[in-house]
Amino acid sequence: MTFRRLSLRPGAAILATLAALGSASPVLADAPPAEFIARSAPAGNYLAARLAIAERDTGAAAAYYRELVRIFPRSGELLERAFLTLLAEGSIDEAVDLAQRIVRIDPEHTLARLVLGVKAIKSKQYVTARSNLRRSGQGAIAELNSTLLTAWSQFGSGNARAGVAAIDALQGPEWYAGFKDFHAGLILDAAGVKKEAGQRLEGALKIDPRTLRVVDGYARWASRNAGKDVAIETFEAFNRLVPNDPLVTRSIDQLKAGKTLPPLVTTPAAGAAEALYSIGAALGRQGGEDLALVYLQLGRWLDPSHALIDITLADLFESMKRHDDAIALYEQVPAGSPFKINADVQRALNLDAVGKFDEARATLEKVVADNPTDQRSIMALGDVLRSNEKFAEAALVYTKAIDQLQTPAASDWMLYYFRGTCYERTKQWDKSEADLEKALALKPDQPHVLNYLGYSWIDQGVNLDQGTDMIRKAVSLRPDDGFFIDSLGWAYYRTGHYDDAVRELERAVELKPNEAVINDHLGDAYWKVGRKLEARFKWSHARDLKPEPDELADIERKIAVGLDEAERVKAGKAEVQKTEAVTPAEPQKAAVDKTQDAAKQGNGG
Repeated sequence: MTFRRLSLRPGAAILATLAALGSASPVLADAPPAEFIARSAPAGNYLAARLAIAERDTGAAAAYYRELVRIFPRSGELLERAFLTLLAEGSIDEAVDLAQRIVRIDPEHTLARLVLGVKAIKSKQYVTARSNLRRSGQGAIAELNSTLLTAWSQFGSGNARAGVAAIDALQGPEWYAGFKDFHAGLILDAAGVKKEAGQRLEGALKIDPRTLRVVDGYARWASRNAGKDVAIETFEAFNRLVPNDPLVTRSIDQLKAGKTLPPLVTTPAAGAAEALYSIGAALGRQGGEDLALVYLQLGRWLDPSHALIDITLADLFESMKRHDDAIALYEQVPAGSPFKINADVQRALNLDAVGKFDEARATLEKVVADNPTDQRSIMALGDVLRSNEKFAEAALVYTKAIDQLQTPAASDWMLYYFRGTCYERTKQWDKSEADLEKALALKPDQPHVLNYLGYSWIDQGVNLDQGTDMIRKAVSLRPDDGFFIDSLGWAYYRTGHYDDAVRELERAVELKPNEAVINDHLGDAYWKVGRKLEARFKWSHARDLKPEPDELADIERKIAVGLDEAERVKAGKAEVQKTEAVTPAEPQKAAVDKTQDAAKQGNGG
């Protein structure tokens, strides 16, 4: 289910605060001790809370605001800020208490009314729920959410027909249709109205065959009412669109074993949680992370057993760079869940993102040992090793995945590409070239492969025309990628087209001003066109950007003696090394120099 336009309107101040809480940054610290906060002056606590929000540390912000609300219980601003912080943190019980106080000050506070409506559904106070939900906001998203929750509250009151009628009466954008059919079908299925439930769920499936919950809802109904073959085909059709989903795989196995599948939802609270999840997940995919966070937290509070809410919320935290929060949620996925392998893989990737490489590696090695044919787990282990410059080990892991392929498909290009980059980093160029060419054969227009292979050839002085054409093609596919443009500029440089090199490398520096290699390349091009003062300036800037040690030595030599003399010195050293490494009795080709880091960073290397 997709949204063409997101139009929930809780007010500018609320939206700004939610956006601040949901931006890309990790939780920075544990909440400060209560005794420390109590001893601090109110002004200090207020400033500390604002700073914590700016740094996206919701735990600390909530602690400071709790104390401020205790001191100033009638301050509407402080109540609202504390309320929003608690919602984002997932402390819904506390948020409910503040919502009750907020509506006494502002009876039309939309998010407070929503929270109170959700609380009433959880408490089975369905009339109270509907009273609050009627005042929970305007706009397409708010009205859809209010209607779906109201419908589930009607089901809780024993009137499923009234719930479906409320859904059908809702007017709005065309994308409402999938939500309306899906939730009407779930309500009717839970109420035992079999035929109509199937019609509505099938309608939702036709609108949105790529959404797992819609597929699962209809297939579950079909397993009990239309036969296991219909249910299996429903899942297999999804598998053809989105291969290897673990829930689908397990469900097919259960159906083939003769089992039927129960309704997706059986209680009003679970139905309301499903509505919050449906909208929250769609909001997250469409860039509405702030409100998606609130909806998902509320849904999780309503139905703690809803594993996909945990997975989706963890994924949302991951996209916000709140890796510790994501790790905590992935850890809670139970061992028997079909999502357990995926959760462990994602937990490991987040551990690596916060610098816990050893723990990430150990986690992935265990997952791979327990699931030796799971390609995604093997690939994740290879990626973690590669990103931590364990190139030889990563190549072995990618080889394990490649060896399991019966007939490589276009989607397998990454395995060959990443193994090729690892071989290149370990100076096994013949193997690297073969893998990169294989990746390109599988995916001829893949810009990363075009750039990496083209750059490698040019940097070695071979296949110059073909390599330049490949890089041009990569740039045409990714015209704003500074690394790709750097590769094109370097291709012009290596083929003696220095004015063209300057033009492209200046463009690359504009896009990636803090990349040492790109600044170094531009310095070389400036020198060749006689702009020697600017060349030394660029080399000095490249030096200050902390390049690799061998590159740093070359840069410092160019700053000291200029490019021409530096190249003569480097050429003399290379000739000595070549003479020492290759004797008449052993005429093998010396290992190629590694390609520059700009190509690596532009290619995930």
